[in-house]
Amino acid sequence: MVPFRIGQGYDVHQLEADRPFWLGGIQIPHTHGAKGHSDADVVCHVLCDALLGAANLRNIGYHFSDQDPQWKGVDSKVLLAKVLEMIRQKGYEVGNVDVTVVLQQPKLNPHIPAMKACLARVMAVDVEAISIKATTSEHLGFVGRQEGIAAHCVALIYQPKSD
Repeated sequence: MVPFRIGQGYDVHQLEADRPFWLGGIQIPHTHGAKGHSDADVVCHVLCDALLGAANLRNIGYHFSDQDPQWKGVDSKVLLAKVLEMIRQKGYEVGNVDVTVVLQQPKLNPHIPAMKACLARVMAVDVEAISIKATTSEHLGFVGRQEGIAAHCVALIYQPKSD
Protein backbone atom coordinates (compact mmCIF):
# COMPACT_ATOMS: atom_id res chain seq x y z
CA MET A 1 0.00 0.00 0.00
CA VAL A 2 1.27 3.49 -0.83
CA PRO A 3 1.83 5.36 2.49
CA PHE A 4 0.66 8.76 1.15
CA ARG A 5 -2.05 9.53 -1.38
CA ILE A 6 -3.68 12.73 -2.60
CA GLY A 7 -7.13 13.34 -4.01
CA GLN A 8 -8.96 16.26 -5.59
CA GLY A 9 -12.64 17.21 -5.46
CA TYR A 10 -14.86 19.69 -7.25
CA ASP A 11 -18.55 20.40 -6.73
CA VAL A 12 -21.07 22.97 -7.89
CA HIS A 13 -24.67 23.61 -6.93
CA GLN A 14 -27.34 25.99 -8.13
CA LEU A 15 -28.52 28.58 -5.60
CA GLU A 16 -32.25 28.97 -4.98
CA ALA A 17 -34.23 31.50 -2.94
CA ASP A 18 -35.71 30.55 0.42
CA ARG A 19 -33.66 27.39 0.93
CA PRO A 20 -31.49 26.68 3.98
CA PHE A 21 -27.84 27.36 3.20
CA TRP A 22 -25.63 24.57 4.56
CA LEU A 23 -21.90 24.95 4.16
CA GLY A 24 -19.11 23.16 5.97
CA GLY A 25 -21.64 21.41 8.18
CA ILE A 26 -23.24 24.58 9.54
CA GLN A 27 -26.26 26.59 8.48
CA ILE A 28 -25.37 30.09 7.31
CA PRO A 29 -27.98 32.86 7.23
CA HIS A 30 -28.64 33.90 3.63
CA THR A 31 -31.53 34.58 1.26
CA HIS A 32 -30.52 31.63 -0.95
CA GLY A 33 -29.38 28.08 -0.36
CA ALA A 34 -27.84 25.39 -2.52
CA LYS A 35 -30.22 23.10 -4.39
CA GLY A 36 -29.53 19.37 -4.41
CA HIS A 37 -30.70 15.86 -3.58
CA SER A 38 -29.10 16.04 -0.13
CA ASP A 39 -28.69 19.26 1.87
CA ALA A 40 -26.33 20.35 -0.97
CA ASP A 41 -23.40 21.26 1.30
CA VAL A 42 -20.67 21.76 -1.32
CA VAL A 43 -17.88 21.80 1.27
CA CYS A 44 -18.83 18.38 2.60
CA HIS A 45 -19.28 17.12 -0.96
CA VAL A 46 -15.83 18.20 -2.18
CA LEU A 47 -14.28 16.75 0.96
CA CYS A 48 -16.00 13.44 0.20
CA ASP A 49 -14.81 13.45 -3.42
CA ALA A 50 -11.22 14.38 -2.55
CA LEU A 51 -10.98 11.73 0.18
CA LEU A 52 -12.64 9.06 -1.95
CA GLY A 53 -10.35 9.90 -4.85
CA ALA A 54 -7.26 9.71 -2.66
CA ALA A 55 -8.29 6.23 -1.50
CA ASN A 56 -9.19 5.16 -5.07
CA LEU A 57 -12.84 4.67 -4.06
CA ARG A 58 -14.48 6.50 -6.99
CA ASN A 59 -16.72 9.47 -6.13
CA ILE A 60 -19.62 10.66 -3.99
CA GLY A 61 -22.22 9.96 -6.68
CA TYR A 62 -21.08 6.36 -6.95
CA HIS A 63 -21.64 5.70 -3.24
CA PHE A 64 -24.57 8.06 -2.58
CA SER A 65 -26.59 8.28 -5.80
CA ASP A 66 -29.04 11.13 -6.24
CA GLN A 67 -31.38 8.45 -7.64
CA ASP A 68 -31.48 6.68 -4.27
CA PRO A 69 -34.32 7.96 -2.05
CA GLN A 70 -32.43 7.09 1.15
CA TRP A 71 -30.12 10.06 0.51
CA LYS A 72 -32.93 12.57 -0.21
CA GLY A 73 -32.43 15.57 2.09
CA VAL A 74 -29.64 13.83 4.03
CA ASP A 75 -27.28 15.91 6.16
CA SER A 76 -24.01 15.86 4.20
CA LYS A 77 -22.08 15.39 7.45
CA VAL A 78 -23.54 11.86 7.45
CA LEU A 79 -22.07 11.26 3.99
CA LEU A 80 -18.71 12.64 5.11
CA ALA A 81 -18.67 10.39 8.18
CA LYS A 82 -19.40 7.36 5.96
CA VAL A 83 -16.55 8.34 3.63
CA LEU A 84 -14.19 8.55 6.60
CA GLU A 85 -15.24 5.01 7.60
CA MET A 86 -14.48 3.83 4.05
CA ILE A 87 -10.98 5.30 3.88
CA ARG A 88 -10.18 4.07 7.40
CA GLN A 89 -11.31 0.55 6.41
CA LYS A 90 -8.62 0.73 3.71
CA GLY A 91 -6.03 1.60 6.38
CA TYR A 92 -5.75 5.35 5.77
CA GLU A 93 -6.08 8.42 7.98
CA VAL A 94 -6.56 12.06 6.98
CA GLY A 95 -3.35 14.08 6.83
CA ASN A 96 -4.91 17.38 5.85
CA VAL A 97 -7.51 18.89 3.55
CA ASP A 98 -7.61 22.26 1.78
CA VAL A 99 -10.96 23.60 0.55
CA THR A 100 -11.63 26.69 -1.58
CA VAL A 101 -15.22 27.92 -1.80
CA VAL A 102 -16.15 30.17 -4.73
CA LEU A 103 -19.18 32.30 -3.86
CA GLN A 104 -20.13 35.91 -4.50
CA GLN A 105 -22.36 36.40 -1.44
CA PRO A 106 -22.53 36.08 1.55
CA LYS A 107 -19.04 36.69 2.86
CA LEU A 108 -17.80 33.49 4.47
CA ASN A 109 -14.80 34.59 6.54
CA PRO A 110 -16.84 35.05 9.75
CA HIS A 111 -18.14 31.46 9.41
CA ILE A 112 -14.90 29.64 8.63
CA PRO A 113 -13.86 28.92 12.26
CA ALA A 114 -17.27 27.31 12.97
CA MET A 115 -17.07 25.27 9.75
CA LYS A 116 -13.59 24.03 10.61
CA ALA A 117 -14.63 23.10 14.16
CA CYS A 118 -17.71 21.23 12.91
CA LEU A 119 -15.81 19.33 10.23
CA ALA A 120 -12.97 18.46 12.62
CA ARG A 121 -15.52 16.78 14.91
CA VAL A 122 -17.11 14.85 12.02
CA MET A 123 -13.76 13.79 10.60
CA ALA A 124 -12.15 13.08 14.00
CA VAL A 125 -9.10 15.20 13.11
CA ASP A 126 -7.46 18.23 14.65
CA VAL A 127 -8.92 21.52 13.43
CA GLU A 128 -5.44 22.40 12.11
CA ALA A 129 -5.79 19.60 9.56
CA ILE A 130 -8.60 21.52 7.85
CA SER A 131 -8.06 24.61 5.72
CA ILE A 132 -11.05 26.48 4.30
CA LYS A 133 -10.67 29.54 2.10
CA ALA A 134 -13.29 31.63 0.36
CA THR A 135 -13.09 33.71 -2.78
CA THR A 136 -15.44 35.34 -5.27
CA SER A 137 -15.40 35.06 -9.04
CA GLU A 138 -15.20 38.85 -9.40
CA HIS A 139 -18.81 38.94 -10.66
CA LEU A 140 -17.98 36.61 -13.58
CA GLY A 141 -19.96 33.54 -14.63
CA PHE A 142 -22.73 31.74 -12.74
CA VAL A 143 -21.02 32.36 -9.39
CA GLY A 144 -20.64 36.06 -10.12
CA ARG A 145 -24.30 36.31 -11.11
CA GLN A 146 -25.12 34.58 -7.78
CA GLU A 147 -26.77 31.67 -9.55
CA GLY A 148 -24.53 29.06 -7.97
CA ILE A 149 -21.70 28.07 -5.68
CA ALA A 150 -18.56 26.05 -6.44
CA ALA A 151 -15.89 24.47 -4.29
CA HIS A 152 -12.54 22.77 -4.82
CA CYS A 153 -10.64 20.51 -2.42
CA VAL A 154 -7.39 18.62 -2.19
CA ALA A 155 -6.82 16.00 0.47
CA LEU A 156 -3.80 14.09 1.72
CA ILE A 157 -4.35 10.71 3.32
CA TYR A 158 -1.69 8.49 4.80
CA GLN A 159 -1.16 4.98 6.08
CA PRO A 160 -0.02 5.14 9.72
CA LYS A 161 3.17 3.24 10.43
CA SER A 162 2.48 -0.05 12.11
CA ASP A 163 4.66 -1.13 15.01
